[in-house]
Amino acid sequence: MMRSAGISIETVRLGMKNIRLHKLRSFLTTLGIICGVGAVICMLSIGEGASEAEMALIRLLGTHNVIIQSVMPQGGGDVSEARSRLLDYGLTRQDLDIISQTIPHTRRVVPLREVAFEVSSGARRHPVKVVGAEPAFFEVVQIKVARGRVIRDVDQRDTTKVCVIGAGVAEVLFAYEDPIGQTVNVDSMAGNMIPFEVVGVLERVETAGLPAKGIGERDLNTDVFIPLTTADQRFGDIRSRITSGTRELSRCVYSDLYVEVDELENVRAVAEMLAQALAHTHRHLDYGVQVPLERLRIAESEKRRRQITLGAIAGISLLVGGIGIMNIMLATVTERTREIGIRRALGAKRRHITIQFLIEAVVLTTVGGLIGIAGGAAGAHVITRWAGWPTVIHEWTILVSFGLAVAVGVFFGIYPAAAAARLDPIEALRHE
Repeated sequence: MMRSAGISIETVRLGMKNIRLHKLRSFLTTLGIICGVGAVICMLSIGEGASEAEMALIRLLGTHNVIIQSVMPQGGGDVSEARSRLLDYGLTRQDLDIISQTIPHTRRVVPLREVAFEVSSGARRHPVKVVGAEPAFFEVVQIKVARGRVIRDVDQRDTTKVCVIGAGVAEVLFAYEDPIGQTVNVDSMAGNMIPFEVVGVLERVETAGLPAKGIGERDLNTDVFIPLTTADQRFGDIRSRITSGTRELSRCVYSDLYVEVDELENVRAVAEMLAQALAHTHRHLDYGVQVPLERLRIAESEKRRRQITLGAIAGISLLVGGIGIMNIMLATVTERTREIGIRRALGAKRRHITIQFLIEAVVLTTVGGLIGIAGGAAGAHVITRWAGWPTVIHEWTILVSFGLAVAVGVFFGIYPAAAAARLDPIEALRHE
């Protein structure tokens, strides 16, 4: 038994010695595995990061919510546009009343109103969407503040001139200052600037390097929120915007309605009822009904498909690397035929020869796998740092990649190892 253990240890030692003696060849042999595993780690981390960021944003919008958005119709809105160049479209107070009073399974309906497109502080100006919102909006979308507070009921009641700004707005207007207590000037349709005190800054929303847009065009990082009553009093229903040197006037009472549903299983039914109700009150398709829950399910399905696709690409990469390992090991067997004959003549059995060559193959792929994991993780870090894409590396990704590298070594090392063990000792000794 001791002799068998000694032979096994010697077999392992010989396998490792051959790898050390041919460092460059060993490195080139493992290069395919390094690239394959590195690509697996890097691609999966990008895919996971994008998927998790997208799903996090959808969850932020609320899986219990149905979101209705005003959409500027193609070809114009109501007939008032032809007479006064005023585009009349979107959600109205009548829509809010109908939904609140007639649609079952709704907890509350929270309106939003876009009133302006630019703010300034001192000499700095920044294009944004200034949005009138009720305090309930910050509960419905579950968004948090990084500093300060959100809009309160007292702000809504007293029509105070306060605002909560997105993280992106804070970075542009107050890069080296604390925004809380500072003044933001909002451009009104009359051309004058209305001052608002900053009382809160929202947490940054990360979404795969893209703007923090959810289902529609609401960018939480670059929005400025003011009390809805203040928006009604200070700005009215008509909005003005200069496009290509031409002033465009439009009337859109509510840009969004967030409908909170009582139970998750009622979300789809409520969405269908909302679509039917709006179809009766709108002559144009100037609205859109969006369901975050459905988007979440689609995102989860896309994530699974992405994982399968990336897994197939990774499998091909590792297959190519494994074939390279097998080719080199077969060449090594031919090169070391005489050595194999001497070992067999000195008492080594077939299994010892098999183990020696199998160990060499597994060690090469294992080392290649470890280097590939480190390289893939480093690549993901570089992508996050320089491209701004969020990347996520799960433990299971590392374990699966490492396991695949070892499995490739075993699978593609068996045939060369068996070929070495099958060599006739006498013929092997004659080999030059």
